[in-house]
Amino acid sequence: MKLYVGNLDYQVTNASLEEMFAAYGTVRSAQVVMDRSTGSSKGFAFVEMSDDQAANNAIKELNDK
Repeated sequence: MKLYVGNLDYQVTNASLEEMFAAYGTVRSAQVVMDRSTGSSKGFAFVEMSDDQAANNAIKELNDK
């Protein structure tokens, strides 16, 4: 399941995002979306989890954090 993660701090990296979601299951990919012209984060990302249950657990626990 692929998740949209919004309202991220601009200092969040792919590695820190993956680490945050790994507590809830296997992360296939974690990609912070970057601005092409400035190279800085746009404040959102996409995380792909290995299974739906892990994704739902992550949503439940990380929502509004």
